[in-house]
Amino acid sequence: MTWSNQEWWPDLLRLDILDDNTADTNPYGEDFHYAEEFETLDLDEVKSDIEDVMTDSADWWPADYGHYGPLFIRMAWHSAGTYRTSDGRAGASGGLQRLPPESSWPDNVNLDKARRLLQPVKKKYGRRLSWGDLIVLAGNVALESMGFETVGFAGGREDEFKSNEAVEWGPETEWETTSSERFEDGEVGNLKDPLGNTVMGLIYVNPEGPYGEPDVEGSAKNIREEFSRMAMNDEETVALIAGGHTFGKVHGADDPDEHVGPEPEAASIEDQGLGWAQEHGDKIGGLEAITSGIEGPWNATPTQWDMGYVDNLLEHDWSSVKGPGGAWQWRPVGDEDIDYAPGALEPSETDQPMMLTTDIALKHDDDYREILERFQENPNEFQEAFAKAWYKLIHRDMGPPKRFLGPEVPDETFVWQDPVPDVNYELIGDEAIAELKGEILASDLPVSQLVKTAWASASTYRDSDKRGGANGARIRLEPQRSWKVNEPKELDTILGTLEVIQEEFNSSRDDDVRVSLADLIVLGGNAAIEQAASEAGYDVDVPFEPGRTDASQKQTDVESFEVLEPKVDAFRNYLGGEYDDLYDSPEERMVDKAELLNLSVPEMTVLVGGMRTLGATYRDSDRGVFTDDPGTLSNDFFVNLLDMDYEWEPVDEDREVFEVRDRDTGELKWEATRLDLIFGSNARLRATADAYFADDAEGKFVEDFVDAWSKVMQLDRFDLK
Repeated sequence: MTWSNQEWWPDLLRLDILDDNTADTNPYGEDFHYAEEFETLDLDEVKSDIEDVMTDSADWWPADYGHYGPLFIRMAWHSAGTYRTSDGRAGASGGLQRLPPESSWPDNVNLDKARRLLQPVKKKYGRRLSWGDLIVLAGNVALESMGFETVGFAGGREDEFKSNEAVEWGPETEWETTSSERFEDGEVGNLKDPLGNTVMGLIYVNPEGPYGEPDVEGSAKNIREEFSRMAMNDEETVALIAGGHTFGKVHGADDPDEHVGPEPEAASIEDQGLGWAQEHGDKIGGLEAITSGIEGPWNATPTQWDMGYVDNLLEHDWSSVKGPGGAWQWRPVGDEDIDYAPGALEPSETDQPMMLTTDIALKHDDDYREILERFQENPNEFQEAFAKAWYKLIHRDMGPPKRFLGPEVPDETFVWQDPVPDVNYELIGDEAIAELKGEILASDLPVSQLVKTAWASASTYRDSDKRGGANGARIRLEPQRSWKVNEPKELDTILGTLEVIQEEFNSSRDDDVRVSLADLIVLGGNAAIEQAASEAGYDVDVPFEPGRTDASQKQTDVESFEVLEPKVDAFRNYLGGEYDDLYDSPEERMVDKAELLNLSVPEMTVLVGGMRTLGATYRDSDRGVFTDDPGTLSNDFFVNLLDMDYEWEPVDEDREVFEVRDRDTGELKWEATRLDLIFGSNARLRATADAYFADDAEGKFVEDFVDAWSKVMQLDRFDLK
């Protein structure tokens, strides 16, 4: 075996995740535009083809109750349900369920069969229908085919063809284990960021209960935390669990450890990507299939939308037992009069309904039970709540509605989609842009503050779930206006000045031309950079495209936006203080943020170096500002960082802050943080810095900085893509 650099030096800063931002792994080529291809589909025809598959049981993997609907719902749910708000990663976009590790998660046992059943549909429509869209659409069609009315469906999930190595799934090295490192306070408690599941390899929580025990109270606590990390409130949580468990069954005819083969990524080559071979009895599927080790349906009508699950849960008493697969589950107490379901493969047989510990937890938690009882009394309310929660679940990672494709996109825009108003005025042109730049620079707002404000606004963007960014000018709203990293007092002054410029410009116009504060914030940063480049002797024009609008506080879900607050911002040299998550160092957080901004290693490097020489640091600190001319866009950061005339000494036990001294005289020259020194310490970053510190490199540095800056300012401009 050949060891990688990471294996030789496990503490080496991982930069390879940024390479995915430049690598083209799409086999369709750079001229392929999925949105255009998707729009050529006849969605009704696609749905009809999916339904034909759903009701045509295959000999090689028989359908429970003659209908693959419940299996397809589970497939779609487990694809979308990996999404977590902490970093916006995972979810249904990209069709990542077909790639490791998700393809081989213990919680996804036999979902490889669901995707293979849909292979004829994928073959028919090819590149016009991504796996990401097909998996989710199959879940919707399944619900509709069993009598449920969905809110709608949006396409637009372009497939990935390489696993997302940037996703941190947890510290454990074995499936279905839970270590104390996963929680902030050790053995139990809140999950560390960015995690969204309590057990390695499970989508949410252990269905048997915490640590595999039927602990109802602990299960309710875990459920609440898990679903909140998907941006779901209590009502949405109950609706999703109750609605999903209205359909299908779980499979645990026997112990999976004894009768189920290895997962797809560990299976033999002749298995061709199929895993979890079943060795139990004479049949596969139905009662004889083994998935979780838990066995049975939730109600008597597993392929029909009704109130069976809610009624069974609330109207019967339940006791914990070990099922035939050796897992904890719950059965009706004594001889409870409960309707039995037909056999999954033999309708003449019958099965007694069961419950999971996670189901019983809903009944015994006061807040969850109140919602269940309300749903029981108002079935239409239950239907609507599940429809909206399901739509949110399968679309949460897709970003704003501008990206949604197809004829079934609902007219309503929801607050979780971070809505912004449409442009209802004429946009500023070149003449007005020049006028506004002049007014901004004449306001005496410092270059550093203009740059920091534009950066603070735009850099909230996350390419993972397409949230954040400058559009909407939410930096002037809560919670962003009060974030520590945004220096609220100084921010109020800057925004106040820009608002005056905006008001005077808009009120002075005789035509319909207007400028939004969102555009003005970005324009201010651009103007400052142009001036700073001019100070260095370079005449640059930072690209600017108007068209952003200003969102209202009512259009902003404060709780949902709180997760975007940076704990560390390497670009402003903000260390952030105390935090407890799975990242070991500030520089790891820097790389993580760069990945979310879709930056390459050179782009990350040049942005850090440029913002240092601009003096755009947290609280205008001198840390990392390795220049005698702050506010001038020069390559001094790299020149002085790599200069052997200086030496570096830590000043704190955490080795986060350093003094920079003259090697000969010992004179203190500057202060720095790890976020500065890593560009001289890490071999790959130093090699990149080498490209910018040379005597002939400053022009290239300015050009590359402007390009990288413009990229960040435009990341959320889906109207231009």
